[in-house]
Amino acid sequence: MLESQTMTVHAIDRSRNRGIPIDAIETVITFAKHRAIRGADVYTLGWREVRYHAERGLDLSRWEGIEVVCAHDGRILTVYRNKNPWALRDRAERRRAQ
Repeated sequence: MLESQTMTVHAIDRSRNRGIPIDAIETVITFAKHRAIRGADVYTLGWREVRYHAERGLDLSRWEGIEVVCAHDGRILTVYRNKNPWALRDRAERRRAQ
C-alpha cells in the first residue's frame, strides 16, 4: 500500500472527494503510462492501457481515465479522472508535431 510514495494532504482530500480509492491509485501507478511533464511525473490509465492489460486477462476498465500526479521525489500531489488525456500534452510537443 503506497510504501514508496506518500500522499500530500491535497491528494488525500482530492481522492476522497472524487471517489478514487487508494487501490485505484496504486493500480494506476503500477500499470499506467508514465510521462514527465510540467515538472511532475504523471501516470495516466487510458483506453490503450486498459485494452493492453485486458488482452492479458487483467480488467482495469473501472479505473480508466484516472491520472495520478507525483512530484519527482515520489510524493503524490493530486489525483483525478480525466476524460481528455490529450489535454495534458506538453504545449511544446504540440507545436513541434504541427
